[in-house]
Amino acid sequence: MRVGVGVSTDPDGVAAAEAASWAAVGGLHGEPAGLVLLFASPHHADPAEAILDAVHRVAAPAALIGCVGESIVGGSREIEGEPAVSVWAATLPDPAESFHMVFHRVDEGGAFAGWRFRGGDGGTAPPVHIVLADPFTFPADLLLGHLNDDLPGTPIVGGFASGGAAPGETILFRDREIHREGAVGVRLPASLSVRTFVSQGCRPIGQSFVVTRAEENFLFELGGRPPMERLRETVSGLSRADQELVSNGLHVGRVIDEYRAEFGTGDFLIRGVLGVDPSTGAIAVGDRIAVGETVQFHVRDAATADEELRSLLERERMTLAGGRAAGALLFTCNGRGSRMFASPDHDARLVSDAVGGAVAGFFCAGELGPVGGRNFVHGFTASLAIFVDDEPS
Repeated sequence: MRVGVGVSTDPDGVAAAEAASWAAVGGLHGEPAGLVLLFASPHHADPAEAILDAVHRVAAPAALIGCVGESIVGGSREIEGEPAVSVWAATLPDPAESFHMVFHRVDEGGAFAGWRFRGGDGGTAPPVHIVLADPFTFPADLLLGHLNDDLPGTPIVGGFASGGAAPGETILFRDREIHREGAVGVRLPASLSVRTFVSQGCRPIGQSFVVTRAEENFLFELGGRPPMERLRETVSGLSRADQELVSNGLHVGRVIDEYRAEFGTGDFLIRGVLGVDPSTGAIAVGDRIAVGETVQFHVRDAATADEELRSLLERERMTLAGGRAAGALLFTCNGRGSRMFASPDHDARLVSDAVGGAVAGFFCAGELGPVGGRNFVHGFTASLAIFVDDEPS
């Protein structure tokens, strides 16, 4: 497998698309592009159709998806607040299938249309899907919930497009078409080796508790006592620095594997604390949590996010064994980047160093990715798909 990446900051959108496309196909050594992902900043929203045409003229991809995003990733760079076009091109062992989905709301709820997910061909494991969604019209959490139940083990990686501020302003690319609602995606061939993971950037504090009373997304008792009592006990034993982190933003981690004897960073699905009820000591969390689950309070900071991403990338490097990372797609939160880290290009630089530079993606308004074998919508995370060449030349 070969992957090439090109990025251009030319203020002329068509010129930027052409330059980025030529650089990307140059990494394929003359082989055809089986798949292209195209990412453009909002500065290039108006000439989106011309940009898409330019990419097809140069790269002639068999399949293409992409979107307009708030900030763009290309190679080791995160281009924030400036014009940019990033093109990621790959050769594939077998064809990829691109698709466009929409969600139709009805009185009874709604239904997804335009594409039907299916299991692996010939009894093989379900392949990885890349999905880019409109945050205003596509309830990705419902889709992921259905897939977790109906097609367990189907990895979904991607994110919500962040280039529009209102319904109708989102721009999604699929082959030669532009869509402003729904989601676009690609079903990667099962013969392709792809590693996926999500770096959530949080670390646990205090001890874990079993949920003994809950309703919907409200926690009323942790280990038989109000959550606020448990939180006050936890905070009292923290350093002053960690106490400040709690005051700046508290999170709750849901244990993924209840059979583990101990829980640490990476063993939780992270959800934010939305509010508290001082009269009862209850807290509201950004997810439904059931009685009997194990949870633990978490904090997020740049140092933890840096440490976790480095650790996960090193784990993937060790897992590759005799293969090599041919390239990667990075879907990072628009709350990361310069908003979280002191140095620029943090996530892109680390991932690029790990896979040899062939990285592209964008800053998302919510990320999609698997944790513990189930797919979720995340925030403040970095969701990655690393493409592996099992037979390096």
